Amino acid sequence: MLEFRNIKFVYMAEGKIFSVTTDKTAKNKRVKLTVENEDGIISARIDSVTPIKLLRLSAEFGYDFKSISRIFLNGYQTWTESFEHTPAGKMRGIDHIPKPLQDKYVFSAYGDYGFTRYSTKRGAMHGFSYGYIRNYDSYDFIGSLNEDSGFTVIRTDCSEGKVMAFKECKDLEIESEYEGLHLYIGKGSEDEVFDKWFSLMGIKALTAPNITGYTSWYRHYQDINEEKLGADLEALNGGDIFQIDDGWQTAVGDWLSVDKQKFPEGMKVIADRIRDKGYIPGIWMAPFVCEKDSVMFAEHPDWLLKDENGQPVKAGSNWSGQYALDTENEEFREHLRLVFDTAVNEWGYGLLKLDFLYAACILPRKNKTRGQLMAEAMEFLREISGDAMILGCGVPLASAFGRVEYCRIGTDVSLDWDDKPYMRLMHRERVSTRNTVMDSVFRRQLNGRAFGNDPDVYMLRDTENTMTEAQRRCLAEINALTGKVLFTSDNEDSYGEFQTKLKEEMLALREAKIISAELNGREMILRIRQNGEIIIKTYDL
Repeated sequence: MLEFRNIKFVYMAEGKIFSVTTDKTAKNKRVKLTVENEDGIISARIDSVTPIKLLRLSAEFGYDFKSISRIFLNGYQTWTESFEHTPAGKMRGIDHIPKPLQDKYVFSAYGDYGFTRYSTKRGAMHGFSYGYIRNYDSYDFIGSLNEDSGFTVIRTDCSEGKVMAFKECKDLEIESEYEGLHLYIGKGSEDEVFDKWFSLMGIKALTAPNITGYTSWYRHYQDINEEKLGADLEALNGGDIFQIDDGWQTAVGDWLSVDKQKFPEGMKVIADRIRDKGYIPGIWMAPFVCEKDSVMFAEHPDWLLKDENGQPVKAGSNWSGQYALDTENEEFREHLRLVFDTAVNEWGYGLLKLDFLYAACILPRKNKTRGQLMAEAMEFLREISGDAMILGCGVPLASAFGRVEYCRIGTDVSLDWDDKPYMRLMHRERVSTRNTVMDSVFRRQLNGRAFGNDPDVYMLRDTENTMTEAQRRCLAEINALTGKVLFTSDNEDSYGEFQTKLKEEMLALREAKIISAELNGREMILRIRQNGEIIIKTYDL
């Protein structure tokens, strides 16, 4: 079990640095550090009567790592690779990538590379919000009970027998109470520790049924229009959702400007057609970014998030280059209200896929942490979405707990299995079917507790992809086993005997449950309970 050792608190006041390491409450004339440790709940709260700047707040635990131990540490956001490691595991940042490539593709914006230290030491790994050490079927769990006050970075140093939890609050300025660390330390079976964690957080997943359907992205990418989507709508054989992805707008950020060459009748007409076919219409937006070639970028520079030098903050390299928007700007917030009101109430879309959400917390403020900014942004999206369902994507997962009906829990799939060899050397958020299969398996516990998991699409078609039949089967079965969302981008008119049979088998797995998962080199072994029987499935990754 994780053995609590101490809290370390470092702060600056009046230009001087003060530090204390303790396992109990401590105070001086400026500040009080309240430490509590009871029944697996550990907290470190700060009360300051004068202005101070936080430099560090962390908890240290001892742990006896064994060769059989398997370590899971949740990645920073949706797309960050997240799977179990051995005590000799390592996580690679982006320092090995040539600086010109880093700058060109803005890799640092997608993950935690700009504010989290990556170690080259084996067994020195990190994650966000929660993690566990598994010894066979016994879980030693650590999870934050409040990420809204700031994200929690969990680190291991296996050779030193240490686990540490850091509140991501460096340089936060406070002059009153700050909750700080609030952790649950548990031991038990998988269901026992995850059920207890969510119970202690007081979070219940929003009502969200299992859904199936179609999304345009992995068939057409941005090359969509009324004719193509009309053909795919006619070919769809049952389901709940027909979701239009990126490509309907004239530019990212200009959500009220429909591309009339592609959709001359506008977005309401196609939504009506989708409903007439018996499906809920869905639409894609990235509300917290705009691209450089957008009207928004040109006409509303005051809506852009600025760094300390007054320069717009890049949020990635997609499209013509994307920039983060200031979620605290009232004019921008009012604009988003209008956008969402139009999409939901005027056009009639019942599912909003909201993407690249990490941009809301890409730059902390002096008075707000990344976790605070992300939580407030997600609350705002929940408010302005009205009765529409939200499918979140590209988001630090804990900020989406209980705030969205569905959430992507892995990186994007690809038209191949694991991209080109040189791409495997890139950032941890890279596109990879292989990686998203592992993400889905090792984040499966969130399904139905935090939200409905979306493991991304399955692809059964023979055309326009290079995956083998075994790889397509693996993707389809894992998606059915781990998610409430089961989408495809296939035109089902193209299905032959293999695809039809595999789809039936995939749907039959939706009521099955993964009992355990093991990575053994490039092999993944699952124990599954289906119809009262235990089945072993092995996949070559």
